[in-house]
Amino acid sequence: MKHIPYLVSVLGAGSVLSLVMCTQPAQAQVAYGSYVGIGPTVGLTDGVQLGGVLAFRYKLLESPISFRAQALIGNNTAVVPTVSYDVPLNWQTDAYLGAGLVLAGGGDSSPVGDKISFALQPGIDYVIPNSNTVLFGNAIIAFDAYRNSGGTAVSVQGGVGLRF
Repeated sequence: MKHIPYLVSVLGAGSVLSLVMCTQPAQAQVAYGSYVGIGPTVGLTDGVQLGGVLAFRYKLLESPISFRAQALIGNNTAVVPTVSYDVPLNWQTDAYLGAGLVLAGGGDSSPVGDKISFALQPGIDYVIPNSNTVLFGNAIIAFDAYRNSGGTAVSVQGGVGLRF
C-alpha cells in the first residue's frame, strides 16, 4: 500500500509524456467548402465597365486544389473557368492563384475582353466564422483578350457566397 502514491505519480507522468510525444502541432488547413456567390465586377481596360459576377468554387477535399468558374456580365458575358492552387493564411482565409481561359464572344467587349484568351486569377476567400457565408475577391488578368488590339484585359470582382 505504501507504493501506491509512487505508482500513481509514475502513471500520471507516463500519461502526460505520451500525450506530449503523440500530439502533432496544429496547422492551418485550406478552408473547407465549395460555394456559389454573387457580386459586382469592374472591367478596368477598354474603359471602365461595371457589371455583375456569378462565382462558383468546387474544393477538392484534402488537396489545395479548387475548380472555379465565374460568369462576368457586362456589355457582354464571359465565362472564366480556372483551376486554382489554394494557400491557407489562417483557419478562415485562403489566398489562391488560378489559371484558366476566358470564354468570351460577340461584338461587344465583356469586362475581360471579347475573345477566347488565357487568364490568371489571383484572389482571396474568407469564411465568416460559425456560418456558411464566404466573402470573396479576385482579379482576372486576360492576355491577348481583344480581337482588334490583342491587349491585356483586367477585371476586379468581389462578393458574398454560400458554402455547400
